[in-house]
Amino acid sequence: MADKPVALAQKRLMDVKLGELPSWLGTRDFTPNGLLGSVRGGYERYFNKYINVKKGGIGGVAMFLVGYIALSYLWEYDHIKHDRWRKYH
Repeated sequence: MADKPVALAQKRLMDVKLGELPSWLGTRDFTPNGLLGSVRGGYERYFNKYINVKKGGIGGVAMFLVGYIALSYLWEYDHIKHDRWRKYH
């Protein structure tokens, strides 16, 4: 059975074909409220998938912490790189 056709604006990014990508990006809302709404929606999907489950484990929280540590390291990498001890010879 074929799936019902879905409007391009209603598709998720992973469902969009490469040829449809420019027109799909044109349907997105890039205003501050639209960007805030998309971040909020992503947070809610992550929370409901990994945190708010019946048989939860440490996996979702650990994934969040690892991501936070990786981003913090990337943001501070230039500072860390310049603080290394250098050999002068």
